[in-house]
Amino acid sequence: MARVPSMGSKPEMTVRRAVHAAGFRYRLHRPDLPGKPDLVFPRYKLAVFVHGCFWHWHGCKRSRMPAANRDYWERKIARNMERDKRHLADLATLGWTVSVIWECELQQGIDALIADLDERRRADRARE
Repeated sequence: MARVPSMGSKPEMTVRRAVHAAGFRYRLHRPDLPGKPDLVFPRYKLAVFVHGCFWHWHGCKRSRMPAANRDYWERKIARNMERDKRHLADLATLGWTVSVIWECELQQGIDALIADLDERRRADRARE
């Protein structure tokens, strides 16, 4: 698992490219925020996580439990899920909106994120 990248995965890079192409700028993996979100939009207090379906256990076909060493994987995935819940709750407590984009729903997640950012940008400009 030491070889599994925590940053810069293919799904994350796909999201980053699409959001940047849509004209939005962001910060990466801010260590001062719980869970170090993959993308952070400080102006809108929006944190985005790009989750792999297996590692964060989405429940889709990509999140099949390995047959070998099943006890280890069940504990590992359960810890990941608990940590994710804690980070989402901590960010909400701090006043951040959190968006999770799942690997298996990448394009829908990107489309929804860009639509949300467009809405926030319009609201922001209307206040000015």
